[in-house]
Amino acid sequence: MINNTLYHVIGLMSGSSLDGVDIAYCRFNFSNTWNSKVLYAETIAYPEAWKKKLLGLENTNAITFQETHVDYGTYLGSLVFDFINKHNIKADFVASHGHTIFHQPEKKLTVQIGSGSAISAVCNLPVICDFRSLDVALGGQGAPLVPIGDKLLFPEFDFCLNLGGFANVSYEYNHERIAYDLCPVNIVMNAISEKLGKNYDDGGAVARSGKLNNELLNRLNELDFYNLPLDRPKSLGKEWVLKNVFPILEKNKLSKKDILCTFCEHIAIQISKALNTKPQGKLLVTGGGTYNTFLIECLKNHTSHHLTIPDKNTIEFKEALIFAFLGVLRSRNEINCLKSVTGASRDNSGGCVYS
Repeated sequence: MINNTLYHVIGLMSGSSLDGVDIAYCRFNFSNTWNSKVLYAETIAYPEAWKKKLLGLENTNAITFQETHVDYGTYLGSLVFDFINKHNIKADFVASHGHTIFHQPEKKLTVQIGSGSAISAVCNLPVICDFRSLDVALGGQGAPLVPIGDKLLFPEFDFCLNLGGFANVSYEYNHERIAYDLCPVNIVMNAISEKLGKNYDDGGAVARSGKLNNELLNRLNELDFYNLPLDRPKSLGKEWVLKNVFPILEKNKLSKKDILCTFCEHIAIQISKALNTKPQGKLLVTGGGTYNTFLIECLKNHTSHHLTIPDKNTIEFKEALIFAFLGVLRSRNEINCLKSVTGASRDNSGGCVYS
């Protein structure tokens, strides 16, 4: 791929909360600094069949796993094909995060399904995918990957906080970018909401109607992950939530609204614990959790930083935008993953190219 100054890229993102596939058509222009804009974007909700497949895939056999990897790539390719026709657009390539099934970097293991070759075959565009595995092979966490986009695309903010399946934050520390996961968010909140017959807690209304339970709050805050040093690479995955969080929630006899209320407070405490050690600054908040106004109020109660809630496209599609940008950097053979963020042995340019 040739180094240009102008790129039009489709970014694909599927988060651990299983809200759906985020698809964003993005423009990037380089002139001493990078400028970006989301031109068209939408979230395509998963059909129940796909949600069920993705939820249980880690427990299937090898052939089913591989078949699903290809089928999911075909599905993503069809979404891209339809998106292009709907908006009558032309893209240079597709950058796909895929959907994470396994993330255990301590075992040198990270797997995001969604065959790049299948995507490319269906939508007839080059595809860049598998952004995490090189970093994990180099001893890194393979996550979070968004911070280089925070650094280059949103330099006016001191902190960039994403409230997605997990909360993660990035900022400059000792003249280099640092980032790490903080705690689970929508991967837990949505699972609780589904037991109430809702896909998510709209605006945090259910959580707001609940009561804080200090016993549950203390048990959550005492989890070992939260005692790991700040300002160091660390990441969370679905396996950690299944092993550590859900057993705590399932043991208590609280109502779902009280659990949601308490979990919002838990999230706010863990975020503020990391950020309140830093000088007061501008905090950009994005991700689906931003729409949970009760959670945002809890966060404001715990931190003195100035929160900025951006426009709808940035809130909902910042990760898809940045994965598109990771693809741009990969196409230019430039660094798209920072060792200061992941703990890898060197900065690297991750991503497999299918063209």
